[in-house]
Amino acid sequence: MRKLTTEEKMPENLLTQVGIPQQKLYNGVPFPAVLTPNSNQPKSQLPQIIKEQKTWIGSLLHQSGAVLFRGFPVNSASDFNDVVEAFGYEELPYVGGAAPRTSVVGRVFTANESPPDQKIPFHHEMAQVPEYPSKLFFFCDVEPGSGGETPIVPSHVVYEKMKNKYPEFVERLEEHGLIYTRVLGEDDDPSSPIGRGWKSTFLTKDKSVAEERAAKLGMKLEWLEDGVKTVMGPIPGIKFNQERQQKIWFNSMVAAYTGWKDARNDPVKAVTFGDGQPLPAEVVNDCLSILEDESVAIPWKKGDVLLIDNLAVLHSRKSFNPPRRVLASLCK
Repeated sequence: MRKLTTEEKMPENLLTQVGIPQQKLYNGVPFPAVLTPNSNQPKSQLPQIIKEQKTWIGSLLHQSGAVLFRGFPVNSASDFNDVVEAFGYEELPYVGGAAPRTSVVGRVFTANESPPDQKIPFHHEMAQVPEYPSKLFFFCDVEPGSGGETPIVPSHVVYEKMKNKYPEFVERLEEHGLIYTRVLGEDDDPSSPIGRGWKSTFLTKDKSVAEERAAKLGMKLEWLEDGVKTVMGPIPGIKFNQERQQKIWFNSMVAAYTGWKDARNDPVKAVTFGDGQPLPAEVVNDCLSILEDESVAIPWKKGDVLLIDNLAVLHSRKSFNPPRRVLASLCK
């Protein structure tokens, strides 16, 4: 993470960078960055500010890895779609992802719709497939009754801590990568955090089209009586972030090993080393502890927009008491 240069100073007439209690400092940089409207100015529409200040906001995202926009008049899914569009990033279709989701408007859909009593473990979005988003947006449409935060953690910090504590494990992970295995039903199962059926996973009802789309992802399909077994990998568990010149913990290992559990799936079999050998449970569980210890969980407020660099930051979801409605958008 780097400091902004003088040419990249904040447009103070429009925005104020604030501190909130949950933030952490990494190398003196607040994580996440938090932007609010300048209280001395009339409230400008966020899409207009983004269009005018895209370069500066991009620098801030590069520096921090995540930016929370709070206190702007973003009141609906349509407003959120306008915010996403203002950045000009290309949309990424949600092909190959595991979460049950519903399209809402434009480029906006629901975040993972798994039941409120279930936690969603830390992951980089779609790290288990070759084409993943570079940016994620989340929007709080309805504040949770309680809980329901979306904790975030810098990926390079997790890599460094795991490398220091488990050098042989990390070396093996870098050498062999990971294989992810998941059994999908035909239709979506809303009771499961990985309940997306094969028809919505591959956006088709035709098995041959599903096979074509799976092949493009490098995924093998084995058809079962009432669904399909998907096998992805070996794919890297560690990546090198060219923009930031650092290694990152870019995988869904903990998410798969601790969370890919439902009537069809045993999480221990959901992810292995790329040579098929099982992962040591104690290392995976300690990795979960590191993720939780280093994470930041900011309670959602109505109208919040959180922009995440998916190559720099992992995210998760805490369990919650309803209501809660958080919407999302993925960008290439």
